[in-house]
Amino acid sequence: MLTFNHYHSQWIDLRSDTVTHPTEEMLDAMVKADVGDDVYQDDPTTRQLEELAAKMVGKDAALFVPSGTFGNQLALISHTDRGDEVLIPESNHIVMHEVGASAVIAGVQLRCIPDVNGRITIKDLQRRFRDGDIHNPRTGLICLENAHSSGKVIPLSDMKEIFEYSRSLGIPIHLDGARIFNAAFALKVKATDISQYCDSVMFCLSKGLCAPIGSILAGSKSFIDRARKNRKLMGGGLRQSGYLAAAGIISLEKMVQRLVVDHENAQYLANQLGEIPGLEVFDDRLDINMVFFRIQKRNFDSNAFVHFLSKKNVKINPPMAEEYRLVTHYWIDKRKIDWVIMIIKEYMQKAL
Repeated sequence: MLTFNHYHSQWIDLRSDTVTHPTEEMLDAMVKADVGDDVYQDDPTTRQLEELAAKMVGKDAALFVPSGTFGNQLALISHTDRGDEVLIPESNHIVMHEVGASAVIAGVQLRCIPDVNGRITIKDLQRRFRDGDIHNPRTGLICLENAHSSGKVIPLSDMKEIFEYSRSLGIPIHLDGARIFNAAFALKVKATDISQYCDSVMFCLSKGLCAPIGSILAGSKSFIDRARKNRKLMGGGLRQSGYLAAAGIISLEKMVQRLVVDHENAQYLANQLGEIPGLEVFDDRLDINMVFFRIQKRNFDSNAFVHFLSKKNVKINPPMAEEYRLVTHYWIDKRKIDWVIMIIKEYMQKAL
């Protein structure tokens, strides 16, 4: 039988897969990394990471960047001119969680498209495209996100239709693919099957892939050449970045294939939560490693609930719009899930 003492020395952190920390193999590789000055492009480990990353998403070139938000904003400034308009689903990360950076860094405005968990209709997209009227900003870019932060993935048929429309207009597409490898597993395709429908793609090494720092921006060689200079402008020109890139190489070579375990654990967690009276699990948003649920009790004290779990060494975020999100990752196994389920049951038995 599980007891609290079984996990007293560690946190069970379900807030996000951003909380992962590097494996022992990554730490060892970081210490031993062969490095140089990457602004001069003479860091061999960073170059190795970028070449591997570009190959894995089917692009000509790639660039190591400090974070996912940095990579997305670098894509915007490298694709657009100041004053351009970017067409984007209204719930996407660039809109919701990047501090309005597109207005500050790229000097563009976002024209939001109604979406359902990241999915838009081609008709809604077409309605928002701006023609050459003197009063209109130029439509400079279309942005998509796959996997979406709602826990859903975007079907390839949607992406293909939008990509073909963008080709007819000569407008590039940038994909926020922070969890593109999760999306690939969910769709049962290769990452390149997703990234073929965009001109640039950003993906994170520091989420489910466990690297301590860093993301990748990939695209054509000419695009990455522009992005490299803009990366310097944004303060992202790193020096001996190979110490970080060494962990990223292991992320791509060894951690991608095990993401399916996180998906299986998320399904297991959802099934267990669904058996607790008073909890409504959103089974239709279980595509990747995220579980969303709602507590069906009026005036439920979410702060007290989060605090109770914290006292039991379990970290979760407070709800957003009454929805809780739990995220599985490398450091969450079924034993830990069983512990979390047990203490949630304990709390709900008293709360209902």
